[in-house]
Amino acid sequence: MEIPDNKRFFRIGEVSRIVGVRPYVLRYWEAEFPTLRPKRADSRQRIYQREDIEALGEIKKLLYEEKLTIEGVRRRLKSVKKGSAPPPDTFLKEIKEELAQVLKILQ
Repeated sequence: MEIPDNKRFFRIGEVSRIVGVRPYVLRYWEAEFPTLRPKRADSRQRIYQREDIEALGEIKKLLYEEKLTIEGVRRRLKSVKKGSAPPPDTFLKEIKEELAQVLKILQ
């Protein structure tokens, strides 16, 4: 994901191309993640800044590459914000334990 250096503000169509998702996905993510709040121009169009685009890139990575759910992404972002993100090994161990509990329940 490459953010142009020569601009400070971006409209939703530009952000859509930069991040690689459709505009409706960006609007959905705004509804799901309270930290995403792009400013509005006088014309009521969304105006994104570099920080917004970086946050969107992180959300996309967590959803599409790490295959987390929306709730999982919320938790991950909250823990990273607090500075208490578990090490990857611990995180995987917790997931394995939860899956083992689910299997036990299903049997």
